[in-house]
Amino acid sequence: MNSKNEIFENNVPVSSSNELQEKPEEMVATVDTGARNLRSWAGWTLASVSLAWSLFQLWIASPLPYMLADFIPLLNSTHTRSAHLGFAMFLSFVAFPALKRSPRTQVPMQDWIFGLTGTACALYIAVFSDQLALRPGLPITPDLIISGIGLVFLLEATRRALGLPMMCVAIVFLSYVFFGEYAPDIIAWQGASFQKAMSHMWLTQEGVFGIGLGVSTGFIFLFVLFGALLEKAGAGNYFTKVAFALLGHYRGGPAKAAVVSSGMNGMISGSSIANVVITGTFTIPLMKKVGFSNEKAGAVEVAASTNGQLMPPIMGAAAFLMIEYVGISYLEVIKHAFLPAVISYIALVYIVHLEAMKADLKGLMPRKVTTVLQKIVTFLMVLIGLIILSGVIYFGFGWIKSVAGEASPWIAGILILTVYVVLIRYSIRFPDLEIDDRSIELTVLPETGPTVKSGLHYLLPVVVLIWCLMVERFSPGLAAFWAIMIMLFILTTQRPLKVFFRKSGDLEKEFINGLRNLVDGLIFGARNMIGIGVATATAGIIVGTVTLTGIGLVMTEFVEFISGGNLMLMLLFTAFICLVLGMGLPTTANYIVVSTLMAPVIVTLGAQNGLIVPLIAVHMFVFYFGILADDTPPVGLAAFAASAIAQSDPIKTGIQGFTYDIRTGILPFLFIFNTELLMIGIESWWHLLLTIISAVMAMLLFAAATQGYFFVKSRWWETVALLLLSFTLFRPGFWWEMVYPSSQIVQPTQIVQMVEQLPTNTDLRLHVEGENIEGELVSKMVVLQMGEQASGKERLEKVGLELRTEKKRVFVDMVAFDSLAQKAGIDFDWEILSMQVPTDRPAKQWMYLPAFFLLGSIIFLQRRRLPEKIE
Repeated sequence: MNSKNEIFENNVPVSSSNELQEKPEEMVATVDTGARNLRSWAGWTLASVSLAWSLFQLWIASPLPYMLADFIPLLNSTHTRSAHLGFAMFLSFVAFPALKRSPRTQVPMQDWIFGLTGTACALYIAVFSDQLALRPGLPITPDLIISGIGLVFLLEATRRALGLPMMCVAIVFLSYVFFGEYAPDIIAWQGASFQKAMSHMWLTQEGVFGIGLGVSTGFIFLFVLFGALLEKAGAGNYFTKVAFALLGHYRGGPAKAAVVSSGMNGMISGSSIANVVITGTFTIPLMKKVGFSNEKAGAVEVAASTNGQLMPPIMGAAAFLMIEYVGISYLEVIKHAFLPAVISYIALVYIVHLEAMKADLKGLMPRKVTTVLQKIVTFLMVLIGLIILSGVIYFGFGWIKSVAGEASPWIAGILILTVYVVLIRYSIRFPDLEIDDRSIELTVLPETGPTVKSGLHYLLPVVVLIWCLMVERFSPGLAAFWAIMIMLFILTTQRPLKVFFRKSGDLEKEFINGLRNLVDGLIFGARNMIGIGVATATAGIIVGTVTLTGIGLVMTEFVEFISGGNLMLMLLFTAFICLVLGMGLPTTANYIVVSTLMAPVIVTLGAQNGLIVPLIAVHMFVFYFGILADDTPPVGLAAFAASAIAQSDPIKTGIQGFTYDIRTGILPFLFIFNTELLMIGIESWWHLLLTIISAVMAMLLFAAATQGYFFVKSRWWETVALLLLSFTLFRPGFWWEMVYPSSQIVQPTQIVQMVEQLPTNTDLRLHVEGENIEGELVSKMVVLQMGEQASGKERLEKVGLELRTEKKRVFVDMVAFDSLAQKAGIDFDWEILSMQVPTDRPAKQWMYLPAFFLLGSIIFLQRRRLPEKIE
């Protein structure tokens, strides 16, 4: 017999509404912030340490340490990384219970001891940094003891904060360090002593305290804190309101609004599960209200929320790791990530539209009905206004800097403060629409204009962040610091200012509430970082294993062996590894692990197959498939969170969400072969515009093909034709290469003459072969960029190559140190088998013409069947 407050719907047990709302929140707490809900002194301690962590991170990111260097010693990376890990480990033991049956309202004494011990081991590196620097590679007994204890407690903190899979992966790699000689022959190595392993993993910056933890300390924390403060200020609710006001009245409007609001929240959130709960508790019931099934309502939110990690500027924290691993700037990472993320979201909106068309669903009732012409005029006015405002800001600040000099930051601060006050004063004309109340019954949509205008001040810190990054060229950490400073000011003052301008309400009470929100935001941001801080440290064990054992080189041989040297099979194998690891690892850790192991493999094997893959494309590839694991059954946690809200089966919800995300799954394969999707090789504005339009159209056609519905239900051959069209628009060079090869093979004896004729900054592709340092034969394709015009011999010398000819065979006689040739992996006495010279051929975009003709034919045939559909 079921209890009175429990029913069964579609064979799925459903609890009372209050319990349903608690389930996803508990999942977020368990995964992101810690499952314990503490009171009294334990809760105060947890909050105080979290607050101290946020303040510490703001301190080291600010200019103050440099201004006060005469009074307070500067902290180097060793000090900041160890303190960062110390905070994360302490909070892991206090916020996360050891077992499911462990108490949630109190902290056992052993957890306090474990937390303090783990923190002490982390801080040991900072406290004794000078002594450790005097004995590199020669640790004494206390060093080894502390390192061993630190690794054990880090693994336990990982198990609590991230679950068993991440800890098991780390233990497997540690086991390989010690017992590599017992591994299969293809990956075996001699093994390391305890002294060597501990020194490498804990006492240097090659392991736990390596790049991952450094990026977490310098960049990731600040951007996660920025997102937490925005959410605490109400920006998440504002984005959701705007999305519903703009899209709620269309077919399947709540689902389209869910996609857009999840995308906007994804820009400031690093967690797909938190994104599901923030937007899903409001959007999923409304999707069900207009006719979406439980599974589809949950699946739309899952697909939208997991894709939120693709959206710059945070990208699930991976953007900042790519800076270090790829060696490019933050702005370049955002540039490469922008187009795939946007077209993926546009396609998801279209999928929702097709689902609504198939089921003949309607939208919610708008408060005011507007004509198409009014909408177009409004859109154009907003667009023109934004362009004018952007111009005024850009050239106005440029003029201020040229006139005011060093006083310009103070003037800019006063202007920002003035704009903020004006926007707050303007916002009081419109009611504060609170839609975060989950019991709300939304029957009529809010008006678009008032909704947008009620929270324009939330965009101010985002504008400052973008300005600091793109115009001032600040580091990501410093840019985030100034954006956070504005957010702290907004959190403290927005409520009192509204009371002041409205001349109603308790000013003192609202000011206290603002301070409370500020403190809560700082605490919430730190608790959001516990898992990421521990994950980046634990991922350092995997990275340290790779650098210590050289397994990265072995992985190339292993993957080449199981894929038979086939590039597509190798990419499929890599995608499968990302999905499997992602089922148990958070996105950040998954990215670190797979990019460390597999990114060099793809680059190396791609070169051997004649495909030069940019490193950023490889890292984006593994990152995308790591994200998709969040909705991949049977472990997709985002699907479980959504199903708790939608009252649906979590496995069915995950499978449906994964079918929606197939469009995201094909993108990595496409931008490996067509890097223009990552905005690499774009030569002009027209080229960029054509790339964007063709990519959006291709993704929409692919979505229509996978849904089996375009204007009407597609016939099988129409589905095949849509897939063919999508592939052609995504990768026109595949067909064009059959008619007009992009390069011609030239015999190596002509290399000097051909290099002399190459235009400035043209890529020279060489097929080289020779023995590496291990005595193994290597055959691969390398790319060298030729510089300014000169003689062939001089241009080759500038890239570091001196050649010799023996019986019509060309060999490398000399490779200059630190030259482009050496960086490409060319060595002495290697033979140049051939060279590829670009051909002068028509643009591959001509393939769009027959594609558009075929598309027109399909549209014509489907529209002829449209009246039958209506009848």
